[in-house]
Amino acid sequence: MKIKTYLQEVYTELVHKVTWPTWKDLQSSALIVMIASLLIALVIFLMDFTFENVMGFIYKLLY
Repeated sequence: MKIKTYLQEVYTELVHKVTWPTWKDLQSSALIVMIASLLIALVIFLMDFTFENVMGFIYKLLY
């Protein structure tokens, strides 16, 4: 019985108390996330590329 009451209260809260974002808000948020992800991936790529070249240079000097 407690589970049924719990689920009814959850449903009531989701329908009446939660403010859901609009479709336009979701699209703009998704765009921001995609752009931020691409920028972070680019930064990580550049760091990896630079580190690889620096380490390659150091190894050439040592051997």
